[in-house]
Parts: sequence; C-alpha cells; structure tokens
Amino acid sequence: MIDDDIDTKRRDVLTKLTFGAGCAGVCALAYPFLDSLNGTRASAFDESDVVDVDISMLRPGQQKVVQWRNWPVFVQRRTPEALASLQAPGADRDLRDPASRVLQQPRDATNWHRSVVPEIGVYIGICTHLGCVPNYNAPSATDLAGGYVCPCHGSHFDIAGRAFSDAPAPYNLPVPPVTMLSANTLRIGLSKGDPTFDINDIQQI
Repeated sequence: MIDDDIDTKRRDVLTKLTFGAGCAGVCALAYPFLDSLNGTRASAFDESDVVDVDISMLRPGQQKVVQWRNWPVFVQRRTPEALASLQAPGADRDLRDPASRVLQQPRDATNWHRSVVPEIGVYIGICTHLGCVPNYNAPSATDLAGGYVCPCHGSHFDIAGRAFSDAPAPYNLPVPPVTMLSANTLRIGLSKGDPTFDINDIQQI
C-alpha cells in the first residue's frame, strides 16, 4: 500500500510538471505571434506599401496622378493665388467641413491647407459621394483658386479637397499619409507627423 501511495504521488507530480511545461511552451509560441500582430497595427504601414513621387518637374498650378493601393492619387503644386484663396475672408463659408474635423486625413494634414506643406497637396482621387474620379480644374485667369468637380453628380471640392455643402459629396477628399523626403520627393504611404495613421480608419473613401 505504501508503494502504491508513492507511485500515485509520483504520477501526480509528473503530470503537473508535464502540464506546466506544456503551458509554458504554448505561451512561448503565442507571445511572438501576438506581439507581431500588435507591432503590425502600431506601425500601420511597411516599406512595401509606399510610393515615392518625384515632383521636381511639377510646376505651380500643375497636377500629376500616381497610383497607391490601386487608388488614383492627385499630387498638385499650388500657386500663390490658390493658397491665398484658402485663407481669404469667407472662403470656408460654403464648405461642409472647413476645419477638417472629420477624420479624412492624418493629424499633420489637419490644417488650413490639408497637407504636410502648403505648396503641395496630395489627395486620393475618389469622390466621397459614389466613388467617381473628380476632374482637376487648374487655376486660371478666371478661376485663380481652381479645385475639383466630380463628372458624375457635380460634387465640388476646393483646391484643398474640401467638399462644398451644396453638392452630394458628404466628406472631404481623403488625404493619404505623406512624408516629404526632400523638396522634390515625397513618399505616399507613411506619415512622419502621424506614424500610426491608417487610411482604413478614415470616415470614407
């Protein structure tokens, strides 16, 4: 009987040790996995999700269109007159969201020009009404500011991509994360000023 008790106790101890080792192994495997998920979310983007754009040949008033995440992205160089129009008295009176309070841009583009630097505007070229691609109206002698007009239902956006309230589009044009690498090169897909910004978190594309 004494031998049987000893064997039983040994089995109990071995069972507990085996169970404990198994739990430790599972935790050791699970932690890196969970930590990698957390790291992916915190960084928002990796290097494979960026596009570098050369703007050295982009003149004031001109725009070029590049592709990022299969979306057209408008890159414009604004004229001094266009910038002045954004700060003119009453310029924001007819806009839906003139102060960019709705999350349609990173924090470093939540300003009066909705961009990292005033001279360069970058917007995802998808109308927030039904997804058409707006036309760019370059500044001209009759329209010093310029802006965007959607060919589908007439939604109108100013040169900073802000929606006018008398048209169907409910939100401003989305601003992707942008970092200026130099005076002539910008990177779409990474925001130096808002590194955890994720374009999937905005109100609407």
